[in-house]
Amino acid sequence: MILLVSLLLALLPLLGIGWILMYGSITTVDGLFTSLILAAMSGILGLNVLLELKHRSTGETESATNPTLRSSNGLSQRGRVESVTFYESNVGQPNKSIVTLSNGASSSNLLVFEGDLRNALPVGQKVEITFRKAEGYNVLVNVNYA
Repeated sequence: MILLVSLLLALLPLLGIGWILMYGSITTVDGLFTSLILAAMSGILGLNVLLELKHRSTGETESATNPTLRSSNGLSQRGRVESVTFYESNVGQPNKSIVTLSNGASSSNLLVFEGDLRNALPVGQKVEITFRKAEGYNVLVNVNYA
């Protein structure tokens, strides 16, 4: 539905440019700037249509490359630990660890966990992490080493 609305809204300014060209007012300053504004609006909405089409066409393959799985205990993700960066927070806020996992593909996955996971997730080790979501961050439930 949003694709159809965006396509209609992208074509509407082009009709305005056609009207300006038809009545010969493109040579005036008002006609020129109105045409530029309408072309920019049409371009932005046309880009929205193209990005939506690209998102729909890659929607099926995206789930195949994302190794996050649901299990009975929560979410599960497998991969090799590339890095674990620990950030100490202010008083009253939980400390955070940012874990980078790779599954042999070209991209890596970043996960943010509560607490210090430097000892639980050694760099270079293949792991299967089970975690649950809690208030904007992840809580580690279980780690299986491969």
